[in-house]
Amino acid sequence: MRILIVGASGTIGRAVGEALSPRHEVVRAGKTRGDHRVDIASRASIERLFAAVGPLDAVVSAAGEARFGPLEKLTDEDFELSLSSKLMGQVDLVRIGIARVRDAGSFTLTTGVLAGEPTPGSAAISLVNAGLEGFVRAAALELPREIRINAVSPPWIAETLAAMGREASAGLPASRVAAAYVESVEGHRTGEILDARRFG
Repeated sequence: MRILIVGASGTIGRAVGEALSPRHEVVRAGKTRGDHRVDIASRASIERLFAAVGPLDAVVSAAGEARFGPLEKLTDEDFELSLSSKLMGQVDLVRIGIARVRDAGSFTLTTGVLAGEPTPGSAAISLVNAGLEGFVRAAALELPREIRINAVSPPWIAETLAAMGREASAGLPASRVAAAYVESVEGHRTGEILDARRFG
């Protein structure tokens, strides 16, 4: 398969690329690094990306920004960034990418456990993740040509916690999280939210 990974230079994106590249052709895209550049908060940027990469069998998104912070301190701009980047950015990857994905291809988006397991400070992120999960379930009912769509819901990533100076053992290694993306791409599921803690 020919697979586009958006957010390929991030911790999860790198691990997904390493897991898929031995068996597939992987095209990497990111905001600042990769084979192609894309800002998923910009519809025009997404359109340019798909025009440049050509036909695909799968699109994996491990991209999107969302702000974490106390509800009373989250600004309009914090919510707008979260909605335009992680939510609508990934939604637009699907909307624009439908015409670029071959028959029986797939989309895999990234949500997160904060959709259903919120913590103090996660109001914006929980909103975005829950919205994405609803979109995935609904879009699966309408995608044409047997195209599939799923989302992977990662917990905290061990490498991210370590970089923040926190206890890495409280998270899941990116290589294990990648197993859920592989299942979404290579399997037959659609309309599902894959809890990464159950894979790998």
